[in-house]
Amino acid sequence: MENVSAHWFRHGLRLHDNPALLEGFSRASKVFAFFTFDGESAGTGWIGYNRMKFICESLADLDRSLRSRGGRLWIFQKDVTTLLSAFKSRFSLTNLSFERDSEAVWQNRDCAVRQHCASSGIDLVEKVSLTLWDPDQILDANGGLPPLTMVEFLSIAKKRGDPERPVDSENVDYSFFDLETAFANDKGMLDELCLFPGIPTPEDFGILPEPGQEIRLYIGGETRADELLIKRLQASSVVWTGMIDFPDSGIFFTVEKNAMQMQITQPNHAFPNLIAPPMSLSPYLRYGCLSIRKFYWLLLDMRRVGLSTTTCTSALGLVMQLMWREYFYCMSTRNPGFGRIEGNQICLPIPWSRDESSLNAWKLGVTGFPFIDAAMRQVRREGWIHHVARNACAQFLTRGGLWISWEEGLRHFLFYLLDGDWSVCSGNWLWLSSSSFEKMLDCSECFSPSMFGRRLDPAGDYVRKYVPELSGMPTEYLHEPWLAPLEVQKKAGCILGEHYPKPMIDFVKRSKRNARRMANFRRQLGCAIPRHCAPSSEEEAREFMWSTAATSVFGHHSHSEVCRGTEVME
Repeated sequence: MENVSAHWFRHGLRLHDNPALLEGFSRASKVFAFFTFDGESAGTGWIGYNRMKFICESLADLDRSLRSRGGRLWIFQKDVTTLLSAFKSRFSLTNLSFERDSEAVWQNRDCAVRQHCASSGIDLVEKVSLTLWDPDQILDANGGLPPLTMVEFLSIAKKRGDPERPVDSENVDYSFFDLETAFANDKGMLDELCLFPGIPTPEDFGILPEPGQEIRLYIGGETRADELLIKRLQASSVVWTGMIDFPDSGIFFTVEKNAMQMQITQPNHAFPNLIAPPMSLSPYLRYGCLSIRKFYWLLLDMRRVGLSTTTCTSALGLVMQLMWREYFYCMSTRNPGFGRIEGNQICLPIPWSRDESSLNAWKLGVTGFPFIDAAMRQVRREGWIHHVARNACAQFLTRGGLWISWEEGLRHFLFYLLDGDWSVCSGNWLWLSSSSFEKMLDCSECFSPSMFGRRLDPAGDYVRKYVPELSGMPTEYLHEPWLAPLEVQKKAGCILGEHYPKPMIDFVKRSKRNARRMANFRRQLGCAIPRHCAPSSEEEAREFMWSTAATSVFGHHSHSEVCRGTEVME
């Protein structure tokens, strides 16, 4: 009987740089790959239409790649231990491989799989490739504790050495195993295992598009991820064979060219274009359609910079957005409560209010603040918004305006955002609500939604695209339409309170009240503030919120001025 190895796709929906697949498939004479909608894998337990569509497209792309090599992707809707038992009863399944999910939310599932394999005589192959470094190794190097700050994380990462280079797992000849042949005498078993005859759609799970969601900008899959990466990489003599060959003539991202000349390491923050065609790779990194190691080494090789040849801060500053991702994965890997207040040892128990009416207005984008409404409508419609818009929406919901728990915002974002993974999204909400991590942003100032919107969207193109009720409003009033005289409103075809809501709160008064609430709460805590609150420096806060390029957008403003927009919340 032939030995068979199975690869279980969860995250890591790609063939390139898949070390678990490469090693697992090398251990047996026959191999096959499968995905199962078990209600957990790839975050399918809480998911909206665009996210599910992206996953289904990614699976379809993976299936096409496997079929071009003589195999296919077998897709089920059953818990994985039931699948493994059925496989083991029909053929000699000797190995199971998968990319390790380091986040704590997956630990119960994976522990059950490990126990099942141990009792069934199935060897496991687990490899970390969703992150650059193994989060457990980072914590072990820090005495079992997550690093307090980004500076501390970078120091530990530098000592761990360079992340591993990508492996070539797509240009290998595999001998594929046919499950239908194995179950030929009991085809009813495959039906019991809920084998999909083809690639499922969101509608197969009862997930239907909301109005306007038919307009989609991102298409899932490894192929599209590569196309988008190449699109951002504009140069001649590029050899794309899973790796990049960099000739001496030089390679640069055209999006980044001017920023590099200005020594700006995060041009997407320095020059945010809120209505540009989709160029972000974050959805593909979230589901592993694009290898984080491939992307990282592309950036490092492009600039001829390595961790071992320069200071930690300057070298990793080139890929700081990826470092924040690594940081939050480390923070969450041994903290099952990372995405909530209760049971989360690093979260301040701020006494947030409950206001379903205000929460729903925020979700639907009908707050009366055009920039916030534009961003929230884009989330539902497209499943993505720029990081700076996420920051504004998060502060508006929590400590800046509505004083509603960040847990509500996290749940909403995880449902809609294509790139919303548990660790990074939770970490962002913890920080922006002043519930953990930071000191510099826990101040009496916050984003002014109108002034902040005017700075990021001076011509009003973004607001007009997503809040069409205001499309006729003169630009001078667009971000504060309540200041427009009634005659101007009538001429614009948008009367506040009739065609577009009036502001749901007096933001200046509310933000002052919230600042007092936060100050009182801090005083009540006294010396009981957790270790992960208030460790950050101004430089680190700038990196998180804006990057070091903040002044290139707003001129030379103090940190507090950047935080608040332009209004002083005394």
